[in-house]
Amino acid sequence: MNQCPGISKSIELKHAYWLRSGAYTLMEKAVSLLYGFGGAVVLFRSLEKAEFGTWVLFTVVVSILEVGRIGLLQNALVKYLSEHNNDEETSRINTASVVLNLMLTGVIILLLNIFAGTAAQLLHAPDLAPLLRIYSFTTLALIPFFQFNYIQQANLDFKGIFFSNLFKGSVLFGYIIFAFSFGKNIELTTLAWYQVGSAVVGSVVAWYFARPWLNYSRSVDWQWVRKLFRFGKYVLGTNLSTQIFRNSDKLLLGALPGAGAAAVALYDAAMRITNLTDIPTHSMASMLFPQTARRTSENGALKFLYEKAVGAILAFLVPVIIVVELFAEWIIHIVAGPEYAESAMLLRITILFGLFIPYAVQFGTLLDSAGRPRVNFLYTLLSLVLTAAFNYLFIIRMGVMGAALGTLLAYGASFALMQWYLHRHFGIQPLRPFMYMAGFVRSLLRFAMRLLRGEESLLKVITKLAKSEEVSHPSQTGTGSAQPAKAESL
Repeated sequence: MNQCPGISKSIELKHAYWLRSGAYTLMEKAVSLLYGFGGAVVLFRSLEKAEFGTWVLFTVVVSILEVGRIGLLQNALVKYLSEHNNDEETSRINTASVVLNLMLTGVIILLLNIFAGTAAQLLHAPDLAPLLRIYSFTTLALIPFFQFNYIQQANLDFKGIFFSNLFKGSVLFGYIIFAFSFGKNIELTTLAWYQVGSAVVGSVVAWYFARPWLNYSRSVDWQWVRKLFRFGKYVLGTNLSTQIFRNSDKLLLGALPGAGAAAVALYDAAMRITNLTDIPTHSMASMLFPQTARRTSENGALKFLYEKAVGAILAFLVPVIIVVELFAEWIIHIVAGPEYAESAMLLRITILFGLFIPYAVQFGTLLDSAGRPRVNFLYTLLSLVLTAAFNYLFIIRMGVMGAALGTLLAYGASFALMQWYLHRHFGIQPLRPFMYMAGFVRSLLRFAMRLLRGEESLLKVITKLAKSEEVSHPSQTGTGSAQPAKAESL
C-alpha cells in the first residue's frame, strides 16, 4: 500500500528536524572542545605552571557553583515550558525562573566575595582571590545567557544555543590567541575580565535568538517559584556531588602540603587529554536513556542495553588507551610542551580512568531510567567519599602522582561496588561488554573498508541515525545520569 503523501511529508520533516538539531548540537560540542582544549594548549605555553594551576583551580571552583545553578534551573524550566503552550502560563513560568535565577546568583555572588580570601588560602593560590571576585560580574552577566538558552531548548530550537556559545567562547579564546601570537604577557586578571565580556556577548546573542518566546508576567507567581525549586533541588544536589567528585583530586592537590598550584598544572595537562574520553561516554548515555526508560518492563532489556552500550564505548576507548600508553611523552609534548614532560607518566595512569568511567556513567543512566535515582545519588556520594579519601592518603605521601593513583583506585573501588549492585538486581555481567566490544570493532572495520571502497557514505549513516532518533530521542531534558553540564570551557 502506498504511504499517504501527508504522512510521508511529516516523516521527512521529522527527519530534517533531527538532522538539523543534531548538527547544531554536534557543532556546539565541537566548538566547546576547540575553545576549551585549544585555549589550554596555548595557555600551557603562555603561563608559568603556578599561574596555570591557579587558573585551573579558579575554573574548578566557579564550575562547581555554576553547575549547581544549571542543575536547579535548567531541567525544571525546560520541562514545564515544554508542558504548557498557554502564553499566560508560560509567562508566569519564565518570570518565576528569572526570580529563582536572580536569588541563586545573589547567593553565588555573596559566597564568592565572602570566601574568596579563604579559598585562596586553603588552596595555596594567592592570586585566586581577585579572580573569584571578578567572577561576580561574570555570573551576573550569565543570568540572561542561561535563561534565554533554556527557553530555546524548551521550544526545540538549538540554533541560537549554538551561536550564543560560539560567540561567547570566541571572546576569551580570541584574546588568548591574539596575545600569544603577538608575544603579549597574559595576566590572570585580564583573562577573568575577558570572561565577563564573553558572558555579555553570549547573553546578547542568546537574547536575539530567543526573542520569539520571551514573554513575562508583571507579577511574580511564588507558587511557580517554589515548584521550580522543588523540581530542581534534587538535580542540584546530584550535580554538585558529581562535580566535586570529578574535581576533588585537583582541589586536594591545591590544598595539601607537598603539592600546590604547580602540581595542579602538571596534573591538568594529563587530565585535559584524559577528559577527551568523556565524549563517546556521554554521547552514548544520551542515546541509552530513552531506550532504557521505554523498556524497563521487558525482561533482560536493561541488562542487554547496559552491556551493549558499555561495549560500544569501549570499542572506541580501548584503542585510544593503547595508543596513549605507547606515545604518552609525544602526546604531552604536542599538547603542553616540553616543560610538562613530567605529565607523561601521569597521563599513562589517568588514561586508565577511561576503562571505568563508561561503566559508572551508564550505571547512573540505567538507575535513573529504572526509577531508582536515590540509589544513583547515594552511589555518587559514596564515590565522592572514596575519591577524597584515596586522594588524601596518596597525595600527602606521593604528591601529584598520588592524585592519579588515588583517583584510579577510587574508580576501581566504585566500579566493584556498582557492578555488585547491578549483578544482584539486574543480572549484569561486568566482563560481557568486552564481548560486545569485539563485535563493534569488527563492524567498524567492515564499515571503514566500505567507506574506502566507496560502497558506503557518511551522509547515509547520518541519515539512518536521524531516522532512528524518531524512535529513540529522549523527551526528557537530560540523560538521567549524573552528568553536570559544563559551565566554563577554560
